[in-house]
Amino acid sequence: MHQEFRALCEQLDLSNVYVIDDSISKSDYCLLDLSTTNPELQSVDVSTSETLGEYVNSVIDKNQSKLAYGGYLEQRNIYQRSDYFNEQVDPNDERNIHLGVDLWVTAGTPVLAVLDGKIHSFQNNINFGDYGPTIIIEHRFNKLTFYSLYGHLSKSSLTSLKTGQHVQQGEVIATLGTASENGDYPPHLHFQIILDLQGRTGDYPGVCSKNDLSFYKNNCPNPALILGI
Repeated sequence: MHQEFRALCEQLDLSNVYVIDDSISKSDYCLLDLSTTNPELQSVDVSTSETLGEYVNSVIDKNQSKLAYGGYLEQRNIYQRSDYFNEQVDPNDERNIHLGVDLWVTAGTPVLAVLDGKIHSFQNNINFGDYGPTIIIEHRFNKLTFYSLYGHLSKSSLTSLKTGQHVQQGEVIATLGTASENGDYPPHLHFQIILDLQGRTGDYPGVCSKNDLSFYKNNCPNPALILGI
């Protein structure tokens, strides 16, 4: 399925594929490095949404951009603040490898359906450091079925949704949440592609451990492929 997904991305006109406010040109995106190897983060308290948000905004301003993105398979320290990700004794079982792409921009920014599909499921994942309000859309192209996940949304985004509801590419499905409702992060969208949901609804791991990386890397291909970034 991974190769089929890659082949689909090669067939699509990705210049018209957006997952967040399409009035923000992709030329106004800049890369953001939140990995353990970024020396700038050694002086940033990543355990609070306020100081992490200040750093994110400084990168956006420095690059004269409107939105920062990145993070696929990035090993991060920002999850160490939450017991939700750190219940294991073996360091290789620590969940700190990011499986989606994050798009960092202001709260209230519209979130768009990346492709035609239907609402598979949604829920508010309220663990500290979790997704907060989350939507999963099911997509079918020929014989290929896959899913897109949208995390860290506003609570109001879930109020009028219905399972099975059809959505069109580019349709506004949600808005970004504030730190008080999105799991305590600076406002951003966690966007992830999932080939097999493994029976889950309204949630799917967005961070994995080193021991599980091989499986999740295959099941969650790089979302940047479909975003054309």
